[in-house]
Amino acid sequence: MNVLTIDGLTVDFQTGEGTTRAVDNVSFAVPQNRTVALVGESGSGKTVISQAIMGLLPKSARIVSGKLVLHDPDSRIEPVDIAQLDPAGPQMRAIRGDRVAIIFQEPMTSLSPLHTIGDQIGEAAELHRNVDATQARELTQEMLRLVRFPDPKRALDAYPFELSGGLRQRAMIAMAMICRPALLIADEPTTALDVTIQAEILKLIKDVQQELHMSVLVITHDFGVVANMADEVVVIYHGRIMERGDARSLFKTPGHSYLKALLHAVPRFDMKPGERLVPIRPIEMEAGDLLTGGGRKTIAAGKPLVQLQHVSKSFLTRKGSLFSSKAREFLALDDINLTINRGECVGLVGESGSGKTTTAKAILRALPIDAGRILYDRGDGPADVAEFDREKLLDYRQRVQLIFQDPFSSLNPRMTVNDILSEPLLIHKIGTAEERAERVRELMRLVGLDPRYLRRYPHSFSGGQRQRIGIARALALNPEFILCDEPTSALDVSVQAQILNLLKDLKSEFGLTYLFVSHNLAVVDYIADRIAVMCRGRIVEVGPTREVVDNPLHPYTKALLTAVPEPDLDARLDFAELDANKASEPALWPEPYTLRDDDVPLLVEEEPGHFVCAPAFAKETHKTALEEAVL
Repeated sequence: MNVLTIDGLTVDFQTGEGTTRAVDNVSFAVPQNRTVALVGESGSGKTVISQAIMGLLPKSARIVSGKLVLHDPDSRIEPVDIAQLDPAGPQMRAIRGDRVAIIFQEPMTSLSPLHTIGDQIGEAAELHRNVDATQARELTQEMLRLVRFPDPKRALDAYPFELSGGLRQRAMIAMAMICRPALLIADEPTTALDVTIQAEILKLIKDVQQELHMSVLVITHDFGVVANMADEVVVIYHGRIMERGDARSLFKTPGHSYLKALLHAVPRFDMKPGERLVPIRPIEMEAGDLLTGGGRKTIAAGKPLVQLQHVSKSFLTRKGSLFSSKAREFLALDDINLTINRGECVGLVGESGSGKTTTAKAILRALPIDAGRILYDRGDGPADVAEFDREKLLDYRQRVQLIFQDPFSSLNPRMTVNDILSEPLLIHKIGTAEERAERVRELMRLVGLDPRYLRRYPHSFSGGQRQRIGIARALALNPEFILCDEPTSALDVSVQAQILNLLKDLKSEFGLTYLFVSHNLAVVDYIADRIAVMCRGRIVEVGPTREVVDNPLHPYTKALLTAVPEPDLDARLDFAELDANKASEPALWPEPYTLRDDDVPLLVEEEPGHFVCAPAFAKETHKTALEEAVL
């Protein structure tokens, strides 16, 4: 039996420029107790379909034709066509959140910051399950236990900002599940979550589905998620279905050229040396004359450009968290040692909260460090960036730039693209007005954007185009070292392939040096020359990319690799093993890698150029101890 049957759904949007068709004659079904994956790029119509099912279409949208028939197997209600219901009417309100529930893409913006987790989840129970506040609180606590909150009772009174991204997503799942729906819609449920948390969320959805016998519609662009979750797959492009069928047949023998193109755009661990991702719409990069040299002194390729020596940084939490009512010191960086050579790309990987972004900010001198030194060689020998005077710091700001994770929030919505790209040049007083205008136009061509778009504002661009604008801004001052902070984590696979190829081409063309921060090891494997793995503020493994990926030594690195969902039905995640493996607990790592509170961590060289972290007392069991910061 089909819990949801979509037949000929067509949705139009009324805009200032006329009518836009977002969904065009879409038909598919979600069977009982099965998972259907709706796959496509951003803007393909996936979320519009979910909004239509939930009766949450914006006012500018209307269902032109088609049916959305809900058949609830556990209800005595006759099958109902949701498309014919008043979205604000009592019948739709009775269905929404009760028989059909949704997990939104971004849990922080979907949860009210003014209400506790317990109140927000319990509200659904009070509305739909005919219980009072006390009973709703008990049901909420039980649901938080089901989604494996560490302390369900304490979590009832926690606010969203007190929770990590993974716990907020668990709260969203609990809110969707509390009424035991017949159909769960998961709209990009793991986007921007690190791989270990993503694996936990996917396992959680499968476990709850099995317990509640519900149907699931997963909306995603990640084929790794599809391979591990879906029984059936529906591929959509520009509002139209290109292909659909059972997951195994679509992965083994994709028929439509669009599905083949999407699969070729996914980074894989088995890619051959020199093999490139194939984006659906390649970027034509035009390298001009203005960005080929800054006329400044620098060092030769392969020489140490950045050196972190015994760097530590701690933060004081001034308010109690979910698990502690007292202020405490949090050690974000714990004796970090790392060298980045001129012209290479070093991938910095780890879970959320491992210290990756803090490391990048420390290098940028965006925050002070508590101990250690960060050395940068401007061509006249390594110098501590903390001791730079105003003149040297101004030069350092030109040499080192940052590409942010979120391309939308990092661009000023009140500035045109021309203003955004011109601002660094104005601040550093580079060139005349005519020279700045020409440089801005060249920057646009360099990242594959038409200079005619310079008068537009950020909101009129897609996510991938906004990220390219962010890259162009980072290149405006002709830097030699770029910190890339999760630059592709929120992008779909085809746009991600565009950005990764662009970054590789820019590195090759201008001899750039990258520190590429990411939680996705498959992405880092594609772009990085070396990998540094971080956990709990420590670097636990460093080595050449292929060496680390093919022969991981540290148990935490092995766990990260195991948690990466691959777009292969024959290489699905082992959820039971991931659940039993406490990968981020140093005290639970096997010997000789076990780290307890009083242990002194030390990077030792297991193989040439391949270092791994172990307690100082275990030093004799390894080949050569690394006593200095240079790796």
